[in-house]
Formats: sequence, C-alpha cells, structure tokens
Amino acid sequence: MLIMLIEDEGALREVIEYSLGREGFQVISFENANDALIALDEGRPDLVLLDLMLPGLQGMQFLDILRQNDRKTPVIVISARNSEADIIKALERGADDYLPKPFGLKLLETKIRVVLRRQGEQLGEGSVLSGCGVKLDLEAHKAAIGGTEPQLTLKEFDLLALFLRRPEKVFTRDQLLNLVWGYESELNSRTVDAHVATLRKKLGDKGRHIKTLPKIGYLWDPKALDEQGEEIR
Repeated sequence: MLIMLIEDEGALREVIEYSLGREGFQVISFENANDALIALDEGRPDLVLLDLMLPGLQGMQFLDILRQNDRKTPVIVISARNSEADIIKALERGADDYLPKPFGLKLLETKIRVVLRRQGEQLGEGSVLSGCGVKLDLEAHKAAIGGTEPQLTLKEFDLLALFLRRPEKVFTRDQLLNLVWGYESELNSRTVDAHVATLRKKLGDKGRHIKTLPKIGYLWDPKALDEQGEEIR
C-alpha cells in the first residue's frame, strides 16, 4: 500500500516513514502540500496522512482541492489542533479520520489499516487485486495464475501490485524507484529493469502485459497480444 505523508516537521516525518516502512507500507513524504499536490498528477496513493499547519498551501486547502476531484482516496488528518471544532471541520470537509498530536505509532498504524480495510470493502476489492488472469492476495502475500503460484520476491510482488492497481498508466523508471523502493533509494534504473525482467519470466505468458516504452518506462497493458496476435486473457 502506498501512503502519501504530508508533514513539515522533519523529525516526525522521518519517524513515521521508518515505522510504516517496517510495517510493509510504501511511503512518499512531502514537507509541504504544494509539492504533494503536484505529485498527485503522477498517480494516486492508497491513503494520505495530512498535517493541517503547513508552509504555503494549508492542509485544509489541500483537502478541499483533493476532494474536488477525488472522493475516494482516504485521508487521515494528523494535527496538533485537537479541539472538537477542528476535528468536526476536517471530517465534514472530507477527512476519513483524525488523529491529534502527539500520538502513538501503533495507534497510527491501526487507524491506517482500519481506514484502508474500510475503503477496500466499499470498493468491493477486499485484500485481493486481479487482472488479466493474475490474482494477488495482499494479506497472504501470494500470487496466483490459474492453478500455479509463482514465487515472487517482495519487490516483484510490490511491482505487480502497482501495475494491477493502475493498469495502462505509464510509470517512468524513476517513478517506480520512488514508489516501490522509496524516495530515499540510491538504486539506479537498472534495478527496475532487472526486477521487471524476472517478474515477466515468473509470470510466463502473462508477463507480456508488462509493456516496455523505450527510454520512458513501463505500463501494464490489459490488451497485450501473444505472438500469434491473439489477446492474452
């Protein structure tokens, strides 16, 4: 699951990133809402953690802009503002939950899982992603193609989950490094190419759905064709 964290306090931001990373979440973080808003054009996260008091564009303004175009992406507000009026205001304007500072990391992780589970139930997705005959059980961390279960590494699994969540979206190599390996990764684009190559091999014919765009990156193409020109289902 991809978490967008918008928090201007550096120490807290690092602690949250580290803690959520240990729990298996992918985290992209921003110290201001302006940059986060721009990043939304590259793809939607599964959940947003949003501070309210930020430099430049304020958290509540970010929430208003997000909700004008996106009613589904869940938002948990994390803020030092803890009055009943502040909480009610945020919830009425589209936040899914509100966690006053200071808070325990375990409580934050629990709220994230509850909100994500609720979102999955509302979308009818639960903990399974599927597409083109490929199924991913996110809780069991297993992949299935027909009656076979390809053994995927953690990063291969995360890559495939990202492709299935956003079919036909073009991802540059840098974006895949950011989303799967983390923004602080010092890995290069060859790492992405190597993992895509092994993922394709493990998926067999279904690997053809991962389409390479020369000098750009990759996308999951649901309408990929086999060597005879027939659609792979």
